[in-house]
Amino acid sequence: MTIRAVKFSPEVLLEAPRRSAAVPNATGSLAVYTQTTYSFESHSRTSEIRVIDIATGQSYLITNDTAASNPCWLGDTDQLVWLKEKENGNTSFIIGDAYKVGETYTAGTVPGPVSDLKLTTIKDGKIGFAVSGKANPDGTLYNPKDAKKPHSTGRLYTSLFVRHWDSYVEPQKNAIWYGLLQRAPDSPASRQSGKYSVSGLTNLITISGLTGVESPIPPFGGAGDFDISPTAIVFVAKDPDLNPATHTSCILYYCPMFSWTDISVREAKVTKVTSLQGAMSSPVLTKDGGSIAFLAMREDGYESDKNRIVYVPNPWEGRLIEIFESRDGEGLWNLSPNTISFSYDDESLLIQVEETGRGVLYSLPMEDIERATPAALTKLTYSGYVTDVVPAAKNSPALFITSNSLVESCLYTILDPGTPDDVKIVSSSSQSGLTLGLSSNQVDEIWFAGANDHPVHAWVVKPSTFDPKKKYPLAYLIHGGPQGAWNDQWSTRWNPAVFAEQGYVVITPNPTGSTGYGQPFTDAIRGSWGGLPYIDIQKGFEYIENNLPYVDTDRAVALGASYGGYMMNWIQGHSLGRKFKALVTHDGVFSMTGQLASEEQYFPLHDLGGPLWKVPEQWERWDPSRFTQYWKTPHLIIHNELDYRLTISEGLAAFNVLQIKGIESAFLTFPDENHWVLKPENSLVWHHTVLNWINKYVGLPPVTDDGNFVSKQNSALFSSNFMVLTEVILVLPSQSNLQVMVVNNQSDKPLEKVFALFLCETVDPLSMVAHCKDALPSRDGVCADNGVDCLEFVADVLWSTSGRCVQFKIILLCALVEEWLRIGSGQGL
Repeated sequence: MTIRAVKFSPEVLLEAPRRSAAVPNATGSLAVYTQTTYSFESHSRTSEIRVIDIATGQSYLITNDTAASNPCWLGDTDQLVWLKEKENGNTSFIIGDAYKVGETYTAGTVPGPVSDLKLTTIKDGKIGFAVSGKANPDGTLYNPKDAKKPHSTGRLYTSLFVRHWDSYVEPQKNAIWYGLLQRAPDSPASRQSGKYSVSGLTNLITISGLTGVESPIPPFGGAGDFDISPTAIVFVAKDPDLNPATHTSCILYYCPMFSWTDISVREAKVTKVTSLQGAMSSPVLTKDGGSIAFLAMREDGYESDKNRIVYVPNPWEGRLIEIFESRDGEGLWNLSPNTISFSYDDESLLIQVEETGRGVLYSLPMEDIERATPAALTKLTYSGYVTDVVPAAKNSPALFITSNSLVESCLYTILDPGTPDDVKIVSSSSQSGLTLGLSSNQVDEIWFAGANDHPVHAWVVKPSTFDPKKKYPLAYLIHGGPQGAWNDQWSTRWNPAVFAEQGYVVITPNPTGSTGYGQPFTDAIRGSWGGLPYIDIQKGFEYIENNLPYVDTDRAVALGASYGGYMMNWIQGHSLGRKFKALVTHDGVFSMTGQLASEEQYFPLHDLGGPLWKVPEQWERWDPSRFTQYWKTPHLIIHNELDYRLTISEGLAAFNVLQIKGIESAFLTFPDENHWVLKPENSLVWHHTVLNWINKYVGLPPVTDDGNFVSKQNSALFSSNFMVLTEVILVLPSQSNLQVMVVNNQSDKPLEKVFALFLCETVDPLSMVAHCKDALPSRDGVCADNGVDCLEFVADVLWSTSGRCVQFKIILLCALVEEWLRIGSGQGL
C-alpha cells in the first residue's frame, strides 16, 4: 500500500471547518458557536450550530439547517434562539434547548431579512432583542423578495455614493430594529405554556426621530456598530450632513428604552466629540445602560487614524472622558485599539489591539479612569490574534477568548485576568495546526533596518519539511491597506502556509504604513506610497539576501493584493522588479488617476494630500503607469468585475501593457467576485492559478487539479483513518485526558489508540509501543517481536526527526500498524 504525505494545500485550507466565536451560557458550562464547511467532492456547503461542553471540550450538533444563524442564549437558561432565513425572504426566530436537541419551535417571524441578533434580559420572561436589516424609504422592513421589478434598469444619481464595495447604492438603508421576546405563563392547558413569542419589530432610527441616518455603517458594519442593555440602545452612524464618500465623521446616538414594545416617537441623545471629528466604532454599554464607552478617531477623512477610547459616565450629562488624553492631542498610548468591551462587573475595560504583528488583549481598570495612564494597562495575551472576548460565566471574572494564529484556525481558551499565565484550552479546531499538517515551528520573525534605519518587522513561514541546510525559493508577500499588517493570524484568502507548503520560505514584511507599530509609523505613508514603503521592502530583500542562508533569492517571487498589488506594479517599474522571477498583482492600482473611479474618495484624498486638481504632482509622482517602459518581469494580473474599490480597468490596463510589450503575462478575472475572492470554487481556481504561475518560474512542480498533495485514492484512506479519529481527538480538552482515554482502554479501535498516543507529545515512543503490544493482535496469540521492534524503531525515528509534517508521521505509522494488523492472516510484515 502506497501512502503519500498529506500537506496543507488550497483544498485543505478551503475545506477546513470555519468556526465563529463561541459564547458561554450564564453558568459557564456550555458555549454555542457556528461552523461552516465546504466540500469540493459534493460542491456543497454545510452550516451548523453547535454547542461545546466547556469542561470536556466535547461538542455536539444543535442544527445543520443552512438557513440558521446568529445563535444566542436565552437569558440565564440553557435555551437558545437563532434566526432562520425563509424562502420568501422573511426571518423566523427559532427556540431550542441545548439539552433537548431537535425540540424546537418558532417564536415568531418578521417580514424580511434581519441579522446581527443581540439579546438583553429585562426581567424573567421578558427579553429585549435588536437586529439589523434594511429599511425602505418609508421606514418599513425591506424584503427583496417582495420588491416590484422596475420596467427600466436605469439609475439616476445626484450625489455620492453611486457604488459601494461591490454593489450599486439603492434607496434602502441599513437600520437597527428592536422587539421583545416574551414568555407565556406556565399553563398545562395551553399549547403555548412556557413558550416565547416575538412581540413587535420597530425601526429604532425612525422611532427616534432621525432622518438620513444609517447604521450599521456600510459596507462592513454589523453587530459591532451597536449595543443594547435593558434600558438603552447605543449605535454609531456617519454624520448625515456630510457626504459619506468624502468624509468618515461619525455620531454616537444613545436611545433610551423606556419600553421595548412602545412605538411612540422618542428623542435620541446625540453625542459628538469636538476634538475627535473622525470615524467611531465599538460602542458598548455597561450592564445597566447607564454609561458608554466607544472608539473615536481625530481626523475626518482618515480611516486609519488612531482610535482613542472615549468614556461617557452619564449620557444625559454630556461629559466625555478621552482615556489617555495628552496635552499635545496625540494621546499617551501609541497603539490603536480595534475593539473594546466591559468586564462582567463593569469594573474594567477589555481592549483588543494590534501590537507588533499580533492581536493582543489588555485590561484597564475603570477606577479613576480620568487620570489613567498606559501604566495602568495589564497585558493578558502575547501571541496569536484575539478576535473575541466575553465573560466565561455571568458572574465570573474569567474570560472566554476566541483567537487564531498563523497555524491555528480557531482556538477557544479561558483566562483569568488575575492569573493570565494560567490558560485553559477548551478547544482547538486544528490541534495547534497539527490536523492541517502545520506546526508553530514553521513560524519565525525577523527585524531589519528600513528607511531612515527605522526597525521593520516581518514574519517568516517555512515549509513543514524545512531543512536549514537547504535553500528554498522566496515568496515575498506585500499586504494591502496600505494601513494594514501581516499578523500572527489565520487567513482563508492569503495564507502564508499555503505558499510555504509548496516549498517556499514565505516572508511577509510590515513596511511603513503598517498598523500595530505605533501611529507615527502608520501615518508616515501619507504622501509616500511608492517612497518609504518601497525602501523598506527593498531593504528587507537585501537583509534576506545577506542574513538568511536558507533562502535562495535568485529564485524569488513577489505577490500582493490591493495596495500590495499597487506595490507589485510599482516594483515592476523599478530596480527591485529585476530581482524577482515573477510577480502577481491582485486587484491593484495601475494608475493613480484610476482611483477617481473608486467609491470611498476620502481614501486617496487623504493619502495623496488632496484632490488631483490641487496636488497633481502627488498623484503623478506615485503613479506606477509612469514607469511602464521599465516593465520586464513575467506578471500575473488578477482583477474582479465586482471590485468597485479598485475598478477592473486597473487590471485590464496593466495586462494590456504587459501584452503589448511582449512580456509573459496572464489575466485572471471572476465576474462574480469583488475586491476579495470568497466563493470556494473560485478561490480554488485562484490558488491553483497563482501557485502554478510562481512555481513555473522558480522550478517547483505545478499544482494539479487535486492539489498535487493527496491523490483521490489516498484521500479516502486519509478520511477514514485520520479525519474520523481527529473528530474524536478534537473533542478532548487536553493531552492528559487523551492519555487517560487510551490507557484506560476506553476505545476498542486499535488505530485510534496508536493515533491518540502519537498525538500525545507527553508520551514517548517506548511507552506508546508498550500500549500497542496490548492493543494490537498477534500471530497465534504470541506477540510478533519483529513487528514490535519495527514499530518501536519507526516511532522513535519519527518522533525525533524534524523536517516532516506531523500528518506524514502519523500516516506512515498508521500504514505500519495496518500491516501489523494483517499478521494474523499471514499477509503483513
